[in-house]
Amino acid sequence: MKTSESNFNEVEFGFCFESFIKLSFLSLVLFSLVGCATKTANIDMHNDQGQAVMGLDYRDFQKAAGEAVSSMLQSGAVNKRGGGRYILAISRVVNDTMQRIDTRQLIKKIRVQLLQSGKVVVTTAVGGNGPEDHMAMQARQLRESDEFNQKTVAKKGQMIAPDLSLSGRIIQRVVTIDSSTQQSEYYFQLTLTDINTGLAFWEGETVIGKRGSSNSVAW
Repeated sequence: MKTSESNFNEVEFGFCFESFIKLSFLSLVLFSLVGCATKTANIDMHNDQGQAVMGLDYRDFQKAAGEAVSSMLQSGAVNKRGGGRYILAISRVVNDTMQRIDTRQLIKKIRVQLLQSGKVVVTTAVGGNGPEDHMAMQARQLRESDEFNQKTVAKKGQMIAPDLSLSGRIIQRVVTIDSSTQQSEYYFQLTLTDINTGLAFWEGETVIGKRGSSNSVAW
C-alpha cells in the first residue's frame, strides 16, 4: 500500500509540475506579446506624416474634397449671377470600390468648405437618397394640430428649391506591377448640375494612386 501511495504521489507531483511549466511558458508568451504591442498615440490630423495605407483614409478624403472645392471656386461655377448664393442639393455619390465607404464622409467635407466660401447654401429637405433632415416636412404636419400655436408653425411656400445638384462616383482600379507589387488607383469623379437646365456647370476628378506589397489588402 505504501508503495502504491508513493507512486501515486510521484505521478501527481509530476502532473502538477508539468502543468506549472506549461502555465509559466504561456504567461511568458502573453507577457512578451503585450510588451511588443504597438502603443496607442494621438494623430496630428493637420500634419500627419504617418505610414500610408493601400486603402483610403481620412487624408485621401481631405485631398479629394479640397481639390474639388478649389476647382469649383476657381471655375466660377458657384458664382451666382446678380449675387447671392446658390441652393445646392446632394444627389447620389456611388461607391464603386472594393471598400466599404460611407460617401457622406467625402460629401460632408465638400459641403463644409462650400458653406464657408459663402457661395452656396445646402438644402437638407431634398436629396438623391431622400431628405437628410425629415423634420422640415414633419414639422409641417403640426398645421393639423390644435395643440400648437398655428402662428409659429412653418407656413406653406417657404421652402426653397435647389438650383444645383452634386453627384459623383468613386472608382477603384487595381493593377499588378509584378509578383510582389500592386498599385491601387482611386478616381473621385464629381459633377455639379444646373437643375433648371440639366447642364453640368462643373466636373472634376481627383486621382489618388498607391503602390505597395501584393500582400496588402486594399479593402
